[in-house]
Amino acid sequence: MSIHSLWYKRRFHIGTPKNMEKYERILNAAIKVFAEQGFHQSTVSQIAGEAGVADGTIYLYFKNKDDILVQFYEFKTSQVFQRFRKEVDKVDTAVEKLRRLIYTHLYEFQNDRHMAIVFQAETHQKKRLAGEQIRKISKLYRDIISELVELGQEDGTMRRDLYLGLVKRFINGAIDEVINSWIHTDGSYDLVSMADPLADLIIRGIGNHGVASPVKVRHLPKEQKGNPVIT
Repeated sequence: MSIHSLWYKRRFHIGTPKNMEKYERILNAAIKVFAEQGFHQSTVSQIAGEAGVADGTIYLYFKNKDDILVQFYEFKTSQVFQRFRKEVDKVDTAVEKLRRLIYTHLYEFQNDRHMAIVFQAETHQKKRLAGEQIRKISKLYRDIISELVELGQEDGTMRRDLYLGLVKRFINGAIDEVINSWIHTDGSYDLVSMADPLADLIIRGIGNHGVASPVKVRHLPKEQKGNPVIT
């Protein structure tokens, strides 16, 4: 049983495969509508129409439109962060892990542009409906970065004079800006192609010169699905 099925069962106490499929279908439909219409302009009827269900069916799974957005952060984005952790754990050195994190982050957001739009838009709202969920996700991401930097300091590939709090904001902010720029150009270029240049800039800033090895990402063809390949 997947972690996502377990999450669903914990939340709803019951969870048949049919219910799980419908729940995910509604959630994905809502994210598509939010991305295309904007959250405040979207309606439950539009979401129901996109999901191919009756309006009333929405309320079997969600309290209201706001609850859909909150559950998006609790459920949908948790899938992505599970993949971040899985990919980072596949390699050993701090530099390899950082490159893999950056690549996987860009890959996942490019692979689901609707998710990227909603995630970025809500994250930057001054009044955020999913504020608590965003804080939890942000902490999870910063914790991964902290682990990588501390590992790099231990193995000598990253500078020991770094302010960890500043480094976390620097890396998170850089990736965030790259994704925002891609969204604002309507995804007109390959977001993943920015992974290596971005990783190089970051590693040159926080790494010990001449120590951090330039492990490169082998880009996937656009039509290829699945996990990123890193060499």
